[in-house]
Amino acid sequence: MVYTKGQMEDEITKAMIQWEKEYKGRGPTEARTDIIRNMVIVSLRGVLSQAEQHLAREKEGMALIKKLRQKLVEQGRPGLEEIINRITLSKVVSLHTDISVKTGERVFVFMLDREIQ
Repeated sequence: MVYTKGQMEDEITKAMIQWEKEYKGRGPTEARTDIIRNMVIVSLRGVLSQAEQHLAREKEGMALIKKLRQKLVEQGRPGLEEIINRITLSKVVSLHTDISVKTGERVFVFMLDREIQ
């Protein structure tokens, strides 16, 4: 199916929420996707579990959460790329991500092989 840019953003948001739920056992409280040129930017809020929020109170816990979440994304990357490829009909060239353990927010930036109009 061919989507408009707005439909792609909505479909990616839904798919990313579903991926978080299936892969990590819980989804974010808020999610948004923006497509700018050849970038798909997905921001997720409320991604930390209660236990992670507790761990994040200490510096060592913050580092542990970041390391664990990075590893999970690395292992789940094929599924993430498939979501973006399927919806945008574009190839993911690179993936960049970070999580704020203070705010419970995570950002994904997918760089594509072409611009989305």
